[in-house]
Amino acid sequence: MHPAATESSLQTIERFQQFVIPNYTRYPISLVHGEGSYVWDAEGKRYLDLFPGWGCNILGHSPPRVVKAIQEQAAHLIHIPNTWYTEAQGKFAEALCTRSFGKAFFCNSGAEANEAAIKLARLHFRGERFQIITFANGFHGRTFATVTATAQPKYHAGLGPMMPGFTYCPHNDLDALKALVNDQTCAIMIEPIQGEGGINIPGDKYFAEMRALADKYGALLIFDEVQTCMGRTGTWFGYQQWNVQPDIMTMAKGVAGGVACGVMVSKNELAPDLRPGMHASTFGGNPLAMAAGIATVETIEQDGLLKRCQENSGRFREQLTKLAAELPIIKELRIRGMMIGIDLKISGTPAVAKCMERGVLINCTHDTVIRLLPALNITSEQVDEACQVLGAVLKEM
Repeated sequence: MHPAATESSLQTIERFQQFVIPNYTRYPISLVHGEGSYVWDAEGKRYLDLFPGWGCNILGHSPPRVVKAIQEQAAHLIHIPNTWYTEAQGKFAEALCTRSFGKAFFCNSGAEANEAAIKLARLHFRGERFQIITFANGFHGRTFATVTATAQPKYHAGLGPMMPGFTYCPHNDLDALKALVNDQTCAIMIEPIQGEGGINIPGDKYFAEMRALADKYGALLIFDEVQTCMGRTGTWFGYQQWNVQPDIMTMAKGVAGGVACGVMVSKNELAPDLRPGMHASTFGGNPLAMAAGIATVETIEQDGLLKRCQENSGRFREQLTKLAAELPIIKELRIRGMMIGIDLKISGTPAVAKCMERGVLINCTHDTVIRLLPALNITSEQVDEACQVLGAVLKEM
């Protein structure tokens, strides 16, 4: 048994079966300890985690600066309401906005950040416009507004009626978008790279033309950067890959190094539209998350992780390209920074269990896409280990 465990995986599973609502399909192991890109289960088995925290652990497990920042902050303030000022919230807002733009609103998750963006877009037009265009295979969250914004029918099943005012557009199809935008459009909302949708990367001119279209109709452009923020793509934010700035940007997942945190950033001129009393988040901007966020920014900068992300992205690309040349079951590779999609011609779901048996944790989305969101500080040796195991598993399949 691992020193961090006080009971076996089986004992934990039995406790869950008795007391926890089974709304997740869980793997039959209990994880108890993590360090960098490795994580251990209760029995002491080590795994190379290529999908740490579903992308939230952008610095891997228990990054030292983040751990220290949380420990120090907890000794002073764990939580106070947003009717007061705190140093940490101001400093984290500055750290994010000076690397992007505008002003920040803090909450706890990507869904909350997107909910705030949707509200801000409609508030900006004072009820005169309501239509928000989103894109097929996108994913924006689980609240009623954000699940409606998610243009995937499987997430709507049994929940109807959905919220009015959302229109869905095919992804990476400018002609379809031009046909949908009109004088009632208050916002176009899109992920720079679709994560849950299968690491779908649009064409080079897509966002520039989308920006021009939004400007033509006076609509706002919202980038959902829940997955692409904090250096995930090799630049601080995904929009910087295309050099097209949105009016509103949302962040979560890795923004505070694995601590629950969501952020909406808006252009300065839009910020006053989120008037006092119109939106709030009780735990949003809490001192622990803010301290963790500041430490995350410092770690990325001081450890040169944007450059390392780009280098290891190239290392993944080189090895996976060779693998794709050998294996006809690989349909396409889609890679940008530490967002990696291996699109197969067969179901990729069995690869998850096969890799787990060999001590590597991966994800499969949309049945055929092996999705990896490795930590920015993954080592070159770990990249090689990952590609070796993935190669062996895919050759078996």
